[in-house]
Amino acid sequence: MAKFELKLPKMGESVAEATLTTWLKEVGDTIELDEPVLEIATDKVDSEVPSEVEGVLVEKLFEVDDVIQVGQTIAIIETDSQVATEDTPVAEVAQAAAPSAEVLKEVEGRVDAAKDTADTKIESSEGRFYSPLVKNIAATEGISQSELDSIAGTGKDGRVTKNDILSYVKTRQSQPQAAQTSTSQATPEPKAAAPVTKTPISISGEDEIIEMTRMGKLISQHMTSSVATSAHVQSFVECDVTNIWNWRNKHKAAFEKREGEKLTFTPIFMEAVAKALRDFPMMNISVDGDKIIKRGNINLGMAAALADGNLIVPVIKNADRLNLLGMAKAVNDLAHRARNNKLKPDEIQGGTYTVTNVGTFGSIMGTPIINQPQVGILALGAIRKVPAVIETPEGDFIGIRYKMFLSHSYDHRVVNGALGGQFVQRVADYLEAWDMNTTV
Repeated sequence: MAKFELKLPKMGESVAEATLTTWLKEVGDTIELDEPVLEIATDKVDSEVPSEVEGVLVEKLFEVDDVIQVGQTIAIIETDSQVATEDTPVAEVAQAAAPSAEVLKEVEGRVDAAKDTADTKIESSEGRFYSPLVKNIAATEGISQSELDSIAGTGKDGRVTKNDILSYVKTRQSQPQAAQTSTSQATPEPKAAAPVTKTPISISGEDEIIEMTRMGKLISQHMTSSVATSAHVQSFVECDVTNIWNWRNKHKAAFEKREGEKLTFTPIFMEAVAKALRDFPMMNISVDGDKIIKRGNINLGMAAALADGNLIVPVIKNADRLNLLGMAKAVNDLAHRARNNKLKPDEIQGGTYTVTNVGTFGSIMGTPIINQPQVGILALGAIRKVPAVIETPEGDFIGIRYKMFLSHSYDHRVVNGALGGQFVQRVADYLEAWDMNTTV
């Protein structure tokens, strides 16, 4: 019998770790080739990890809610196959599962290194479990046991996750130094930081308490973090899309018959945004401290609704290089797989600008929150049939036109009002200049 090490596979650019959410197999279960063994989660995507061999699961090396680094061994599968890797001592595997130094570098603004004393030793207490990674971060940042116990956890059964403790560290460091608890001080009983006072919420017998989903918690964290990071400001432009409306009505039936899928407005809008980003490359940037990263590729994020009402943002890579047919294919494929939870982790990574269609839900405009680390996001409002003034050489008259609002949210730290307004106006110009002779 040989033993095969099932490792966490590489899941795309910039994805270095994942959280184990569910074991699909138990020790002693028989596993088929390519059969899913466990489920993992990155920031927004749930994925299954399949087995590369046939055999029997003999050992699990991680528990649910543990954070696993790419390349770490998750489980041991006993197999007759000769392709199995060499047997690895359990001690070595356990050592590999320890949190790496790279993970700890994610914490901003380190305090004095914590010393391994009785005062700084962190233990699971009062039925609360702390993972080795959380304990390591707490020790490094000088967080006392009482401080850690006061942190509200978003993990399963209220566990404190890596994101919880990193968020706490950032908040803690923004407070006056005198209010912080430092285990490096010589006082025998350091005073813990005062807990944040929350407004009490009254609950009656008719109220229902609903636990937020894991994705809901992540979205909440991303949104509040973005608002705290970027100085949001908005510009709005009304756009006449009558030509696009009529052109699509003329071609959508033939397109669906030929391609087997629908022709929506989204690829048309995405094409216009990609062109405008090419015209205004300083909208296609990210901020890193006091440096600006000017992106070489135009990768458009496309907010898509999931079955549970949450949104996910798959990315169309090199969107400015696609023709209209290629854009339509990419939009339909990503939207379909997003709704069916079939996106790959690398398909939600690397976006440089995001578009969200609030008109899908009947909104005429919106003020979307920037998808960090990007600096802009465009909301597409509902297309409405409205009376409008039409200018002609013979004079002005009132006519019925199809119009929509484009709402542009951008980061005022690096994008001024002129650039933010000119960009969204350029998108509108491309849409209003739509050629009725366009083929797809």
